[in-house]
Amino acid sequence: MADLVLSIFTSLDGYFTRPGGEFAPPPWSDEVEREWSLAALSRAKHLIYGRVNFLFNKGFWSPAETDPASVAAHISYAPVMNGLPKTVVSRTLTGDPGWNARLAGPDLAAEVARLKREVTGGDIFAFGGSSLANSLLGLDLVDEFWLMVTPELYGAGEPFFRNGRPGARMTLTDCRRLEVGSVILRYRRAREG
Repeated sequence: MADLVLSIFTSLDGYFTRPGGEFAPPPWSDEVEREWSLAALSRAKHLIYGRVNFLFNKGFWSPAETDPASVAAHISYAPVMNGLPKTVVSRTLTGDPGWNARLAGPDLAAEVARLKREVTGGDIFAFGGSSLANSLLGLDLVDEFWLMVTPELYGAGEPFFRNGRPGARMTLTDCRRLEVGSVILRYRRAREG
């Protein structure tokens, strides 16, 4: 049975976006690529996205298959990103979303339970904004957290963790300090019984 891993980065003060909703990528280096992206892709056998993050990533990665001049075409793991099966959680998308993806059904808990049963040989990684993350947290579906805390204070923006979700006890499984000043924290849900 696969685990659901929530993978997300936040500012030191807990924001997912800068003020005004501006996307803020983390500081990048070869080490970050190895310890963050490649580490996730070595375990991931299925990806779950929220609509906005899905459309952004589809627009970035899919040109690697047809446009050798695209930025993604020069990234070694582009074929893995394009080839992994994906599920998109959205209230507004309809039809076939493309990019080897399907739309989640209306019952997110049932969808994740099905994926956990069906995905083999690795885990399910959830990439998305705070809406998807907090939906997964609110339904108690996350087994493991991969958080990259960046060395920035935004002062405002969209907070990653929102009020109203159930509390949970966690066990730290890994902590990595990166040369860019970010820290990768990995926690597993401490389940009772």
